[in-house]
Amino acid sequence: MNEREEKIQHAARYVKSCIGKVPPKIGIVLGSGLGKLAEQIENPIVIPYRDVPEFPMSTAIGHKGNFIYGDLGGKKVIAMQGRLHYYEGYPMELVTLGVRVMKLLGIEYFFASNAAGATNIEYHVGDLVIIKDHINMMPNPLIGPNLEEFGPRFPDMTCAYDMDLQKLAERLGIQMGLNIHRGVYFGSTGPTYETPAEIRFFREVGADLVGMSTIPEVIVARHCGLRVFGMSVVTNEANSRNIPRNFNDGDDVVKQAGIAADLMSELFRRMIEEL
Repeated sequence: MNEREEKIQHAARYVKSCIGKVPPKIGIVLGSGLGKLAEQIENPIVIPYRDVPEFPMSTAIGHKGNFIYGDLGGKKVIAMQGRLHYYEGYPMELVTLGVRVMKLLGIEYFFASNAAGATNIEYHVGDLVIIKDHINMMPNPLIGPNLEEFGPRFPDMTCAYDMDLQKLAERLGIQMGLNIHRGVYFGSTGPTYETPAEIRFFREVGADLVGMSTIPEVIVARHCGLRVFGMSVVTNEANSRNIPRNFNDGDDVVKQAGIAADLMSELFRRMIEEL
C-alpha cells in the first residue's frame, strides 16, 4: 500500500470507529450555506474534520467542517458539512479525500450540492438546478499514479451524473411544485469571481452555471464507481457587462443558499427514501 492509500485508509478507519458497524448507503457533500440538510439527519454522530487523521480543515465561508452520520429518508447517510476547495491551497488529493473515505465506509450513492452563479439568463437567485453535465477547468484529481484499489486508469465520464437519479429528482420536484432546471456546470479554480468577459465565454461554450467546486469530487466518485447526483442552488446572477451591477459577495452567497436550502433538503430526503 502506497502513502496516498494509507492516508485514505487511516482517515476511513477513524471515521468507521466512530459510526459503528452499519455502513452508510449515501454520501452527501453540502456546499456554501447548504449545511441545513445536516440538521435533518436523525440520530446524528458528529465527527469534526479536525479530529480525523490526515484530514484538512475547510476554511471557506459557510462550511462548518464536520462529518455527520445518521438517518435520513429511512437510510443511513454520511454528510460532509462543508467541503474542501482547490483555491484554499489544498492539493486535489485532499480536496477529494472525503469522497474516497466515504467510499471505503460503504456508500453506493454520492450526492453533491453547491452554491453557483447563473450564466443562463433564464436562471434566477434561489432556483434549484440539476447538474446534467460539467465542463472542467480545474486540475483533474486523477492526475498521478492511479489508485487501482478505487478504479480504472481512464474512467468513463459519458454519464457522470446518473440519468435515473436526474429523472427521480425531476419527478419528485414536480410533486413538490418546484420549477427545477437541468444545466451544465462550469468549474473554475477561483477564488476570484468571474469577469464579465469570462461569463460571456462560459455562456458561449454551453455553461448554465459557474462555480469553484464539485467537479473534482464527481470525477473521483465516478472513478470509485459511485452513482452521482449533483444539484446547484443559484445564489447570484452572473454579471456579463462591465457595469457596477450585482457585484458578487461571499456572505450574500451563503445567505441566498440558506434560503433555498430547505427546499433542496426536502428534495434530497424524498430522493433518498426511494433509493
